[in-house]
Amino acid sequence: MSTRSGNPRDTAGTAGTADYEERLGAFVGRELTPLTPGQDPVNQPMIRHWAEAMGDTNPVYTDEAAARATGRPGVVAPASMVQAWTMRGYAATVSPPPERRRSDELVDLLGEGGYTSVVATDSELEFTRELVPGDHVAVREVVESVSPEKRTRLGAGRFVTTVRTYRDQDGEVVATQRWRTLRFRPAATPDTTPEPDTTTTAADPDPTTAPDAVDPAGAERAAAAPARAEPRALRPRPALNGDNAFWFEAAREHRLVIQRCLSCAATRHPPGPCCPHCGSFEWDTVRASGRGHVHSFTVNHHPRHPAFDYPLVVALVELAEGTRLITNLTGVAPEDVTIDMPVVLDWLDADPDLSLPVFRPVASENR
Repeated sequence: MSTRSGNPRDTAGTAGTADYEERLGAFVGRELTPLTPGQDPVNQPMIRHWAEAMGDTNPVYTDEAAARATGRPGVVAPASMVQAWTMRGYAATVSPPPERRRSDELVDLLGEGGYTSVVATDSELEFTRELVPGDHVAVREVVESVSPEKRTRLGAGRFVTTVRTYRDQDGEVVATQRWRTLRFRPAATPDTTPEPDTTTTAADPDPTTAPDAVDPAGAERAAAAPARAEPRALRPRPALNGDNAFWFEAAREHRLVIQRCLSCAATRHPPGPCCPHCGSFEWDTVRASGRGHVHSFTVNHHPRHPAFDYPLVVALVELAEGTRLITNLTGVAPEDVTIDMPVVLDWLDADPDLSLPVFRPVASENR
């Protein structure tokens, strides 16, 4: 997710001055969000909704007996929900209160330096204990660091790292989160202003003003020469390791495979070393049929990467075999994508070293 505002070229000159660096550095250690309780305590309905949305069937989140069988006193909340309990909600997001927050001051200062776009880069969470229904979580956020300006493919920018500390109703720490974003100056848009037309016309009889007056043959050759296209940027490389390399190797051969547990026959994706159902480390693969449907999707507009065409449809496709994978949709306009739309496998040969599965709508006559 990213945002953009203003014209970075109007203010970029501020960044790098001693005064600007001093003001930016003064934010390190400052509290952005005082300890603020979430709107609601931890509760079973929200846990259930989260588990359903994530496809997480672990019974300790919804079944009291199953949770007690594991030694817990009752159901618990998924650990990754900790941030959700303190989010301010839809209404406050679309119609924020008039008073300015301390984080607004930091955003304004970064905007003064031309860093008007933002993209989240990573989030590191450490959990102290599991949350249970009835817990009331509060969060406090402090700026840990603001990096010097770095050159990235998105543009020159600074990594801003904050630490969020989550506490329960008794003030005890239940989790900490190190949250890092890149605040960057968008690369300048190429100038598309058309060149003035200097072609000789009847109203301009002077032949010396014609572009091909000096060398007509040279002008003819230039007109016939094909325009030189800039080489397309490569797609970001996948983070290969011993657990997922087999999947990308199969994709290079245009085979979409699914990891399968040899002990309980459960399929899983993304690939991993251990079966989440029975704990077995023994596995093989099955080849997917290539058919599925759109379980969910989003349309990305920013931040823009030169290897992609925008708007970019990113979909969570549920395969006929039951597993889901994040992929791109092709051959369909963003406004025509629908939930549960049948799709079929296609292949994108991004470059000689990278082939990826993409999906296109099933032709209506084949549905």
